[in-house]
Amino acid sequence: MSYRFVVHEHHASRLHFDFRLEIGTVLKSWAIPKGVSMNPAEKRLAVEVEDHPLEYIHFEGIIPEGSYGAGAVVIWDEGEFELLEATANKLSFILHGRLLQGGFTLRKLKPRGKGPPKDWLLIKKNDEYANRDWQLELALTQEKRKELIE
Repeated sequence: MSYRFVVHEHHASRLHFDFRLEIGTVLKSWAIPKGVSMNPAEKRLAVEVEDHPLEYIHFEGIIPEGSYGAGAVVIWDEGEFELLEATANKLSFILHGRLLQGGFTLRKLKPRGKGPPKDWLLIKKNDEYANRDWQLELALTQEKRKELIE
């Protein structure tokens, strides 16, 4: 069964990427400071954040100053995914996006300090879509920023 995913490029106080998977009736979400990589050698920190409503999958716009996450948000990639494995500490899936293709794993790290564990690693599987020369390119252009403001 296929579900939807989206990666938002989020120009908040610090640029990061919001990785969201449709699971059940919500978008399970992780903030990825360095963005997603198609290089299996580049394991990316993914900090679990609050679930978002499914309607947020299509969101692009400007979050106003003074609001949590203020800044520009654009869709960096989107598509469908197949869930292969889901446990409390690991999610494995295949992405079918415009930019992101193939197998990935989200693996929960052991907690540091008090509070619930929120740190995960997003790892690209070494498959036919892997790209060791991967370079992250931003989606927010000057033209796109003007569209969002208007």
